[in-house]
Amino acid sequence: MERTHLSPYTNHHQTSTTKRPISHTYSDSGGSDTSPDDDKWASKLLRECARAISEKDSAKINHLLWMLNELSSPYGDCDQKLAYYFLQALFCKATESGQRCYKTLVSVADKSHCFDSARKLILKFQEVSPWTTFGHVASNGAILEAFEGETKLHIIDISNTLCTQWPTLLEALATRSDDTPSLKLTVVVTATMVRSVMKEITQRMEKFARLMGVPFEFNVINGSNKPLGQLTKEDLGVQDDEAIAVNCIGALRRVEVEERGDIIRLFSSLKPRVVTIVEEEADFTSSRSDFVKCFEECLRYYTLYFEMLEESFTTTSNERLMLERECSRSIVRVLSCDDKQNIGSGDCERREKGEQWCERLKELFSHVNFSDDVVDDVKALLRRYKTGWSLAHDQTKSNTDSGIYLAWKDEHVVWASAWKL
Repeated sequence: MERTHLSPYTNHHQTSTTKRPISHTYSDSGGSDTSPDDDKWASKLLRECARAISEKDSAKINHLLWMLNELSSPYGDCDQKLAYYFLQALFCKATESGQRCYKTLVSVADKSHCFDSARKLILKFQEVSPWTTFGHVASNGAILEAFEGETKLHIIDISNTLCTQWPTLLEALATRSDDTPSLKLTVVVTATMVRSVMKEITQRMEKFARLMGVPFEFNVINGSNKPLGQLTKEDLGVQDDEAIAVNCIGALRRVEVEERGDIIRLFSSLKPRVVTIVEEEADFTSSRSDFVKCFEECLRYYTLYFEMLEESFTTTSNERLMLERECSRSIVRVLSCDDKQNIGSGDCERREKGEQWCERLKELFSHVNFSDDVVDDVKALLRRYKTGWSLAHDQTKSNTDSGIYLAWKDEHVVWASAWKL
């Protein structure tokens, strides 16, 4: 199933890693000194600052924010970067300026967003890390197996991944042993920045399908016009004679928590052969009412992510800096924005772990184990990258299989699963 493929996405600040001098320590209420010279100094200071904000200790907040400002840098080592981006979110939380800051960050990113820069970023990230390709390979494998023998295929894609998943699948369809089926791809776009480049993506996908000889129809739906759970079969262009697959990669976290049951019921109403879901392994929902606990989970997850970026990219990589800035927007959104205040459709950042999604999905769907062929393809993918990556299986508390996990240094970071009615 794994194939080398052509891709429609491929054409035929001064930096320093030196830490600033550190001359301050901070004694907490317990009397123990916390020095930024210690290992993981950023995490220690950031945790103290989060606790001070929770306790509304103004003097402690001001001192810690000042220290973090002196020690942090977006161009330094991993600790300096974590300190820099979390400092921004903590400052916004302390000053209740999160909504305004987030809107500014998104506006700046929108102005610089174009197809060429997005394509370069995606290709480079996929070259150095399996963070995104892991889900692509697992989902494509499950979809191809569910579509075996069918001739009229329709994929509902709710992903915001710029369609980078689909060249491999198109090539697999083109080389099927029986007649080449037709494929309709309906992309539901929820992110503003993705909408801005869909015209270019449409042209490239249609050109690539012609090259592969696959009868192809490409449709784009603006997912910000109504809540995703309120979309209908008619909105999505679903026909009774089509074999349906629903594919969601990194998009469900942008659905409001209260609307997630609606979107699962929508999936069920489409009578799909398979639903594939890939989400990053973090929980920003269950601890939402407790700022310190939410902060701890956010820091845990993004520490893993930043460490992965540091080991995957060169120090001077512009792509790495762009990914880190993307994270900064999410961190501000999670830690310093009030969900009750609408700041933009599709901007929710309420992530849930695989086990939490399983509890939701199993009310209407049954879990589908990935076949040995798909698992072998995923393992082959991971062998292309540096050591540290592995494939993990896990079970929910009810001892049922919950999918497969991409692990970075034995920590689960991405969850992939497949479901059927």
